Amino acid sequence: MKGRVRLSISAVFLVMTSFLATADDFKVVASDNAIMQQEDPAMPTRLLKDGTKINMHFGNTVIPGILNDSFTAQALIERLPITVMVNRYSHDFCGVMDDPLPYREEDEHFGWLNGDIDFATDGNYFTILFEDEEKSEIYGSQINIGVIDCPLKNISDLSGSYEVLIELAN
Repeated sequence: MKGRVRLSISAVFLVMTSFLATADDFKVVASDNAIMQQEDPAMPTRLLKDGTKINMHFGNTVIPGILNDSFTAQALIERLPITVMVNRYSHDFCGVMDDPLPYREEDEHFGWLNGDIDFATDGNYFTILFEDEEKSEIYGSQINIGVIDCPLKNISDLSGSYEVLIELAN
């Protein structure tokens, strides 16, 4: 009887580890179905030419962006102009939105591409990500809503906190 119990526990463990190993196979990540460039690491990885052009004002610095046609991005566009308080962190500027954006769970993914503008559903964060895409897949609850439209250095050189005005570009 002891041998059967040991065998059953081993079988359950094997099934569970097999399931967990295949769970990563189904994990949706930022690069899935993304049109990307990898020739110029100084520029955003994601390529997005069509969309709604915006300007994000970090004090006297304007960071241009393009919002995609996702459900969440369209909800943001309807609210423009809007101001969000953001802080600089190691790989992004991020701030909690007072009025969270709506989203569809099927749009959530893990990680980001450098230059992405995302809404993180786990904290109602508006975020502009500019580095560490290669190790970003540990972060879930991301919804891509666009990309900056300038060299990454334009935003990564900024530091501190900002009341960022986000508005439609002329």
